[in-house]
Amino acid sequence: MLAQVSEFLWWERLWLPKDVSWSDLQDGDGLVYARPSHLYMALPCAFALLLVRYLFERYLASPLAEAWGIRDRRRLPPEPSRMLDAYFSHTSHCPSQAEVRSLCKKTSWSERRVQVWFRRRRNQDRAGLCKRFCEASWRCTFYLFAFLGGILALYDKPWLYTLRDAWEGFPKQSMLPSQYWYYLMEMGFYLSLLLSLTFDVKRKDFKEQVVHHIATLTLLAFSWASNYIRIGTLVMATHDCADILLEGAKILNYAKWKRSADAMFVVFTLIFALTRMVILPFWLIHCTWVYPVERFEPFFGYYFFNAMLVVLQVLHFYWGLLISKMLYKCLFSKLEGDERSDEEEEDRSDEEEEGRSDEEEEGRDPPKEGNQRLDHTTSCRPSCGLRHKDMTFQLL
Repeated sequence: MLAQVSEFLWWERLWLPKDVSWSDLQDGDGLVYARPSHLYMALPCAFALLLVRYLFERYLASPLAEAWGIRDRRRLPPEPSRMLDAYFSHTSHCPSQAEVRSLCKKTSWSERRVQVWFRRRRNQDRAGLCKRFCEASWRCTFYLFAFLGGILALYDKPWLYTLRDAWEGFPKQSMLPSQYWYYLMEMGFYLSLLLSLTFDVKRKDFKEQVVHHIATLTLLAFSWASNYIRIGTLVMATHDCADILLEGAKILNYAKWKRSADAMFVVFTLIFALTRMVILPFWLIHCTWVYPVERFEPFFGYYFFNAMLVVLQVLHFYWGLLISKMLYKCLFSKLEGDERSDEEEEDRSDEEEEGRSDEEEEGRDPPKEGNQRLDHTTSCRPSCGLRHKDMTFQLL
């Protein structure tokens, strides 16, 4: 049974054009071809990158955040309540007004007290500013080195300047050492992101991130096994250049360098639009759709590779819409946060209670609380007085 499944998975018609077999891609005469077995090294590479990331964030990014005065906001813990904690874990993180009233009857608490409890409990699950800074610093550093590595691997290759040359002699194209290391590092990085999704900062497009990482890994693995390496390196370099600017804008934003962050975000938007809305669909996807059929009949790998590129392009259109909204706010109004970020909630009640705690510690009488009413309709969305902006788009 397993032998039949393996035979089907490596059926030549799935991976290679007609009249080409695996025996035609045997190493010899100084030629080395990409093999699926090379991909096994991606997993050790992913774990190695996770270790490097841990060391980078602990010994470089964290001290840098402290030097720049980037600190997490003080958070007040919610009052102990088994009933509310069970409701939060199993029913809803943001109950409706009717549900709040029902919980008030069960706990004998006031509506305001229940709302404050849920707000503080939600804030406990949100990543702090230092964690966001460290994550952005690591990704910015990797994308920078990956892009530079991609340029070194491509600058002297003819297919960088003439896309038709990417298919010259396909699939009998020898693998270069620079291509091997470029692929290995990129696959290891995206596999490490997939492994660390549960620990990284969670945002509203969590499902889109999972789809994105799986599609990217599938695309890279298939392009390697089918010897689509030349076009694969072009796709990777096209994506890395914009991600450097995005993560750099986050770093500047967390460091409170607002004008520099906004300027870099504008530049990022322009590069994103150029590379992922113009170059990718009208140059690279066109290259993979049109030029191959001039040399061989379409086969399963041809359709599958292009389908994965289309999936990535659809995600780019989705993120492009969010970025355009961010750019509009950046240029014509106050940019308060990422369109998909899960921002920390705050209101006057928290600030007053923090101030009261500080005054009690200093031995001063806290001011009397006025008749303030917390509207539940605002308790489940970020306040207009956000203490930091978060341009944390997770892009390819």
